[in-house]
Amino acid sequence: MNGLLRGVVRLWPVPVVLLLWELITRGIEMLSFPPPSQIATSMYTMWLTGPAERLWLTDAALTNIPVSIGRLLAGWVLAGVVGIVLGVALGRSPLLFRFIDPLVQFARAIPPPMLLTFFMALLAIGPRMQISFIAFGIVWPILINASEGARQVDRQHLDTARVFGLSSGERLFRIILPSAMPKIFAGLRVSLSLALILMVLSELVGSTDGIGFQLLDAQRSYDFSGVWGTIVVLGILGYVFNSAFLAAERRVLSWHRSAKQTT
Repeated sequence: MNGLLRGVVRLWPVPVVLLLWELITRGIEMLSFPPPSQIATSMYTMWLTGPAERLWLTDAALTNIPVSIGRLLAGWVLAGVVGIVLGVALGRSPLLFRFIDPLVQFARAIPPPMLLTFFMALLAIGPRMQISFIAFGIVWPILINASEGARQVDRQHLDTARVFGLSSGERLFRIILPSAMPKIFAGLRVSLSLALILMVLSELVGSTDGIGFQLLDAQRSYDFSGVWGTIVVLGILGYVFNSAFLAAERRVLSWHRSAKQTT
């Protein structure tokens, strides 16, 4: 009950903002800035007027939302694997770090949207290009955080592991990765937010499905309520992904919080 009450108290600004938004937009009557009630109606028509056996989801919802989520998660997982592997390697090898770090700093300084045409020319328009574009744009927070986490492992723990005869692989999975995990999760969380942005951007160019395509189609049709409704769906997806990630992080890193509380 207390948790429910805290949730209600935390969310009280939402209805206040929606009410002000409704009153202001009905007063100024701008076509490009519709009231929330009109946006909600458009969202219902666009996403939730399908048959009951499909949970009332429309063809547009079933066509665009799953493929966008699939591209986002595929790019995020790919970036996570590459970022963690390369980041830990850079963090544990000063020589490798000395040679690779300038390239990493150069590549991560390039704004990902500027590389969209490069990926289109290299891989052609399609899911492979979109996933690669998302992965390249979001890998850097993961890589840098993994590198920092691996570099900051307590040397006494590694020395103790050597004394007990642990192999390199055992030291990696029992000491280095657990020690770097809080930093890695921080990078994964940042990259997940970026992945949603780059997913939409990759679908705005040459795509025939996806939430980004739906957004562009509504914009071309001057359906401003549809544009705002799609933006709201993106916001909801971002909130759901972030909440799910935080729940997983709390579960995986519960040992880390317990260790901090006992020290």
